[in-house]
Amino acid sequence: MSNLVVHFEIHASEPQRLIDFYTELLGWTFTRYGDMDYWSVETGEGSMSQGAPGQGINGGLTRREGPRPEVGAPVNGANLVVGVDGDIDAIFAHGLELGATVALPLEDMAPIGRLGYLLDPDGNVFGLISSILSDGTDVMASAG
Repeated sequence: MSNLVVHFEIHASEPQRLIDFYTELLGWTFTRYGDMDYWSVETGEGSMSQGAPGQGINGGLTRREGPRPEVGAPVNGANLVVGVDGDIDAIFAHGLELGATVALPLEDMAPIGRLGYLLDPDGNVFGLISSILSDGTDVMASAG
């Protein structure tokens, strides 16, 4: 096995608030793990699972043990970047409607794609990326 990232975790001061946020924004499914303040996160079809390869990873959500990140503070840990299908501008805007704030606005970054970062309602930074630029160019199609 190579050194692949196989799991992520999101820390939440109010777990249900973030469960509702990510369920509505990205369609993720959360399942509580026993009586613990821990939920497994299924990110969707095509993600890897125990013993099965995939194109994405699943993760977990856990109760935050310390203070939430300060708004405007630099990132002091790892963050997620989520590849999205569909209209990234609409998904980004929907995140704002659900209580996120802009960390870095969406920007075309040829030949990578269209990328922007949000702070979820608990202050965790995460990115959204699409292979479709604002002019409709698919950077994945032009790379092949």
